[in-house]
Amino acid sequence: MFSRSKVVAGLTAAALLLTACSSDSGTTDPTTTAAAGDDSYTIGINQLVQHPALDAATEGFKEALAEAGVEVSYDEQNANGEQATALTIAQQFAGKNLDLVLAVATPAAQATAQNITDIPVLFTAVTDPVSAELVDSEEAPGSNVTGTSDVAPIEDQLDLLKELVPDARTVGIVYASGEVNSQVQVDLAREAAVSRDLEIKTQTVTTANDIQQAVEALGDVDAIYVPTDNMVVAGIASLIQVAEQKQIPVIAAEGGTVEGGAVATLGINYKELGRQTGEMALRVLRDGADTATMPVEKATEFTYVINEDAAERLGVTIPQRILDEAETV
Repeated sequence: MFSRSKVVAGLTAAALLLTACSSDSGTTDPTTTAAAGDDSYTIGINQLVQHPALDAATEGFKEALAEAGVEVSYDEQNANGEQATALTIAQQFAGKNLDLVLAVATPAAQATAQNITDIPVLFTAVTDPVSAELVDSEEAPGSNVTGTSDVAPIEDQLDLLKELVPDARTVGIVYASGEVNSQVQVDLAREAAVSRDLEIKTQTVTTANDIQQAVEALGDVDAIYVPTDNMVVAGIASLIQVAEQKQIPVIAAEGGTVEGGAVATLGINYKELGRQTGEMALRVLRDGADTATMPVEKATEFTYVINEDAAERLGVTIPQRILDEAETV
């Protein structure tokens, strides 16, 4: 017997009122079915919300299976940022004849893990699966659930912030109060800030509509750091709008946020993280690997991503050594 997160249990009543789940690609996506190979599987995908990082993770996952020559039918669902909808998707998946479920982002993974216990569940884009109560430990998950973590190199990212904004003393963070992964990152940022003479100021949001007001409420901060918070990343345009009005440089935890208007990151390639998760799925489906003893994996390589237009608008000078290494958007 293993422990399960109860954090989404309270959503059950609301979820039962929902009569259908949103799907961006339909029930089955034939374009992602491999043409070669004798293996054939049906995989459900429960993605919390559409934004570049999560979309890239899902894409990388599917590419890994396609390149391995396996035939896959995907039941791909998107919760549009609603935890109750993610729960309903998981409940529907539990009643279907699936071989495996991929859960993309922490709330979707929590909903899926609580409802599906008899087939393998892999997660991706989850910052701290232990704090989210998805696994007993990263080394020995202990159940039918394992996957890949997108924990960011926060210390390195704050070093990048200090290099790009040398006079920075206060850093603002806006994050969703309901996302466990975001609270973990805020705590890590506070720890890392101490030795860097930085003060972290925070504001929380409960909906994307709160983002603009939350940025205003940060007050006179010298820079803004955007963690891999799904709600804020999905609504990044609102944050960037206020930051540019106030001339506050924005440093991000991942490249999709840089595409959305942040100045820079040293972050994870989410497509490669998804591909890594797809390779784990192959070991489970084809080789019979046991999720209970399959350690959680993490990204091992990080890349500079720079938005030169955003840097120019905010008066940030990017050192040449970073430009020489960076991908630009």
